[in-house]
Formats: sequence, C-alpha cells, structure tokens
Amino acid sequence: MDYTDKFMSSEHQEQFRSALKSPRFPRSPRSPRPSKHTGSPIKTQKPHSGKVGDPKKGGSGGKGTWGGLLDMEGGHVDDPNDPNYISDKDDAKLSTRTDEQFEEFRKKATIMVEEYFDNDDVTSTANELREIDMPGYYFYFVKKLVSIAMDRRDKEKEMASILLSSLYGDVIDPKQVYKGFQKLVQSADDLVVDIPDAVDVLAMFIARAIVDDILPPSFLTKTMAYLSKDSKAVGVIKRAEKGYLSAPLHAEIIERCWGGSKNKTVEDFKAKINDLLVEYVVSGDVREARRCIKDLHVPHFHHEIVKRAILMAMEKRQAEGRLLELLKRTCEEGLINSSQISKGFSRIIDSVDDLSLDIPNAKVLLQSLISKAASEGWLSASSLRSLSLIPGRQVVEESMLKDFKKKAESIIREYFLAGDVSEVICCLEFENGSGVAELNAAFVKKLITLAMERKNREKEMASVLLSSLCFPSDDVVSGFIMLIESADDMALDIPIVVEDLAMFLARAEVDEVLTPHEMDEIGRHFPGPTSVGNKVTQMAMSLLKARLSGERILRCWGGGGSSNNGWTVEDVKDKVGKLLEEYAAGGDTREACRCIKELGMPFFHHEVVKRCLVILMEMKNERMWSLLSHCFDMQLITMTQMSKGFVRVSDSLDDLALDVPDAKKQFHNLLHKAANKGWLDTSLLPINGFTFT
Repeated sequence: MDYTDKFMSSEHQEQFRSALKSPRFPRSPRSPRPSKHTGSPIKTQKPHSGKVGDPKKGGSGGKGTWGGLLDMEGGHVDDPNDPNYISDKDDAKLSTRTDEQFEEFRKKATIMVEEYFDNDDVTSTANELREIDMPGYYFYFVKKLVSIAMDRRDKEKEMASILLSSLYGDVIDPKQVYKGFQKLVQSADDLVVDIPDAVDVLAMFIARAIVDDILPPSFLTKTMAYLSKDSKAVGVIKRAEKGYLSAPLHAEIIERCWGGSKNKTVEDFKAKINDLLVEYVVSGDVREARRCIKDLHVPHFHHEIVKRAILMAMEKRQAEGRLLELLKRTCEEGLINSSQISKGFSRIIDSVDDLSLDIPNAKVLLQSLISKAASEGWLSASSLRSLSLIPGRQVVEESMLKDFKKKAESIIREYFLAGDVSEVICCLEFENGSGVAELNAAFVKKLITLAMERKNREKEMASVLLSSLCFPSDDVVSGFIMLIESADDMALDIPIVVEDLAMFLARAEVDEVLTPHEMDEIGRHFPGPTSVGNKVTQMAMSLLKARLSGERILRCWGGGGSSNNGWTVEDVKDKVGKLLEEYAAGGDTREACRCIKELGMPFFHHEVVKRCLVILMEMKNERMWSLLSHCFDMQLITMTQMSKGFVRVSDSLDDLALDVPDAKKQFHNLLHKAANKGWLDTSLLPINGFTFT
C-alpha cells in the first residue's frame, strides 16, 4: 500500500508499520504507557517487579489485560495538528451550549403554557413558538402542555387538545408531537405521584390525539412494544385502546370528554358549515376555508361538509369548480378522510329523488360529479350505491313528505301522553290510507327518534306501538336503515345512540316485527367493521344470543308500555300449561290459537312448542301436532320459535326418558316430520345425535 503525506504524516506511517509488525494486539494512542521513545511527554515510575500492571486511561492495558483496540506498542498523545483532532474541551463546550439552549427552551415553554391557559390565544402561542425557532425541542412543549393540563380543570384539558390540533403540521412537526407523547408515556410512573388519576387522564389525551388525527393509531402498538410490563405506562396504553377507542361512537364521546362541544347542536354545526361554504364560493380562499373546517373540531361530522358542498355545486353550476377543488385539497391533505367523503356522497345519493323536485337533472349532475371525483382519485366510487337502483323506489312529493312528518310528530307526541294505540292506527289510516312505503318508513324513524330523546316509558310505548301497527316488514327495515344512517348526527345530542338503536332493533325481532333474515339484511347495508350500522347490528345480535334474551329484552325499559309485560316467566308457563290442558281435553283449535295470541309474548312461543311435543310423546295425543300445524300455517308460531322449541325438548330428553322410555325414538321421528314440513331452520338446530336426510 502506498502512503503519501496527503493522507498520513511520516510519524503516523511509522507507527502504523510498527503496529503491523507487533506480535501483540495493537493499542490506542490514547492509552499511554512508559516508552523508550525520546521526547515522550509522559513519565512513569516502574514498579519493583519491572512490570507495568496499572490500568491505562480508558480502562485498557495493564497486567492481565488485552489493551485497547487501537493501542500502539509505544506511548502516544493526541496531536493538535491532526486534522481529525477534537479537543475534549471543545466537546464539553458544545455539550454545555446544547444544555443551556434546552434549559432556556424549557423555561420559555413553561411560561408559554401558563400564558396560554390564562389568555386562551392560540395565534399568540403559535407566533411565540415560531419566534423561538427551536423545532428540535418542540417535543418538550407538547409534553409540558399536556402534563400541566393533566393537573388542571377540564377547561384547560380541552384547551390543550385544541392547541395541539391547531399547531400540528403548521408549527410543530408531526414527529415532534409523536416524540412528545412518547415522553409522556415514559414518565407515567412519575406523573402518578402528583396526579392520582394520571393513567386515565393521559390515556384520554392519547385517545383524543388519535381522534384528532395528530397521532397515528399505530402509536399504541409501537409504544407498547418497548414498555416494561410492570410500568404504569402499560396501563395508559391499554386504557386508551380498550377503554376509550374501542367504545361505540368513541370519536363523538372523546371529542366531548372535557365539554368541547356539548353546548353545540347539530343545527349549529350545519349553520357554520353553510356559512363557510358560502363565504368560500365568494372569496375562493382555500386556506381560510381549511382553517374554518379545522376550527369546527368535529372530524366525525365532515360528511355534512361534503354533502352541502356537492349540493351547492349542483344548485350553482358556476361554483362547481371551486367546491370540487376544496374537497380535493382537504382530502389530499387528510383534513377530511376518505370515509367521510364517501359518506357525504352516499347521503346525497339517498336523497336524490327529493332533489329531483328542485333540480330536474339532479341524477345526471350527481353522476357527473361522482365521475369527476373518482377520476381525480379522491373518491372511491366502488364504495357508493349505484344510482340505477334508486328509480325503483316510489317517489313522494317533497311537500307531501314534509307535511306527513309534521303530522306524524304530532300523532306520536299525543300517543306518548294518552297511550291510545287504536287512535294512532286510525290517524295513520287517515293520513296514509294508501300505505305508501316511504311514509311508513318515515313514521318508524320519527317514532324511535322521539322515543330515544325521552324516558324508558316512552321507549317501551314506541316498541309496543311498532308491534301493533303491522307495517310491512320492508317498510320497517327501511325505517331502521334511515335511523342508523343518521346515527352520527343523533350522537351529538344522544351519546348512547348505538346502545338505544341496538335495543330497539333487538326488541323488534323479539316482538316478531322483524325476522332474523331481515336483521341480516340491515347488517348488509353497513358492511364496514367500524361503521355505526355494523356496531348497532352486532350489538343487537349479541343481545339476542344471550340466555333468556327474550324475557330480558322485553323488560329492557321496564315493561311499562303494555299491561301484559308485567307477567313473570312462571306466570306465562302456567297460562300455557292450562290452555294446552284444556285443548288436549277436547278444546277448540281456534280458541287455543286466540289464547296463545292474547299472551302477547311471541318471543315465548317456543314454550308452547315444547309443551305440545312433551304431551304428544307422553299421551300420544295427535291433537297437539294438529295445533302446531295450524299455528305455523297462520304464522302465529314462527320458524325460529318452532326450532327453539325442538332444541329445548332435545336438551331434556334424558329426563323425559325416565317417564317415556322411547322418548328419543319418538323425538327423532317428530324432528324429521317437522323438517319435511318445512317448519324448522336446520341451521338453528344444534342437536347432537340426530341427522337430517
């Protein structure tokens, strides 16, 4: 290898060659030892043994040691003339200067946070941060802001969340926000000392940051990966993930966790959205429109912005370009996410028939706007329902629909006061004598909406009325779909809207207003696993699968809407037993069916099926089979209830066999006979030992 002065001095070249010839492992020039080199500035005294065993500087060398990785055979000191030379003093000065800058920023950050909580001026705080111009330390501002707010009132907590959302991206880099929250999680054990509920409060701050889109959801899993299992920080992450972010309609609940928008109604937000769009169409200032959208702090309600912007573009053709550009920009920047964009378009599609009354070519214009948005890449057209499916619906004049809704509200309010079901039926026959499907669906929606805003008494009355109206099931399904689609808006005024809707839906199936297949049909309208509709239907199905679900759901609101609902299970069993004994003794089939119907508990008809089968096997009384056949033919006992009755008998066959030795054989024959008649849904029959051929 050729060495030149350009790269190494003569002295360094000589040291390098000596190191290569040395039989020992090379030592670092920074590990001095006694040397024979003349002019060595280091002098040491040899021990009496003649061997040097003291550890050298840096921990290398000495007796029984290997020496440093770059130790040379001879002693050496740093050469200040070496171009790679860095003085320890310079290192110390640089470190001291950095520490001083950070300490200065910490003091200023504390002052800024305190001033912000005093004056609530987001703009002033943002300008101060810009003037300091230390972006590498902004993570500490995030940490300080949240940690101080955690020990204050809800007002300051809400202010802190609003400030972070306002500064995110424009003033504070996303990486600094991420790092700030990481530091907060790491200091959870220290925070608990001064703030007893620090785990819950910090978890809520993290959940709020995720809802506000200033922290990615992956923050939870990535942060959890390096935490100690016995740390309080683990509890913070679990609480945020499972306690707050997994709840139904969590976004709306978290947005209002500290009272952020509890005094604002849906109408307030709609008015603000309309004003900002009108102003934008006039000025064309995209930046100002983005700021106004951001200041609303309702990301879960952005679909209203999309809906109103599209509607305005259809009404004012000259404003189409500007409005589409605004939606495109907000989508590309992540201000309005793709699901809100799709939901806004879907809402327009659902109301396009009504729009056609004011905008004759509404469908053509809407299809054109969808095509433009899809071609520009900010709308997924595949997520929308086809416009071609809409013309099949019966068209109702807008004025007629509005008039009916007003009258329906009056009818429902009067019903809640008087409780007269027959009066409601008479009024509906007068107002909607032709049974228009859209008006029936609108009545279902209005009935349940008004009930959810009231007490359990009115909720029970609404369910009783719904089961008494005998609307076509398709109309009831449409009414529930319309209800669920408006759940996001209703959540602003009714926080437990998912739970209430799920209970109404489950109650409708228990009351035989809806069938399980129609429940599935409602679920198919909301395929997204995170959609409100999916959460409602899944919760309803969970309620229905619980043990004794029918009895529990029937009494979910106290059973105050019907006189029959006060009966206990034993009362009903006793009545069923007596009416079947009377029928077995020669009673009239029509009278037996009337008694079964007057029980008013269709969810408990499986008890009738069970007792009929037991009497049939014990007494060989074929009249019981005739009664079941008659009840099924007139749809008094449904396939679901029939199947449940057979399942209950199969579960008690061992006990029944003590009195009826051939019980299993008889049951096997009856089971196949019922299946051949089409009474049973075999998918609902988990009966071991019996097969269907």
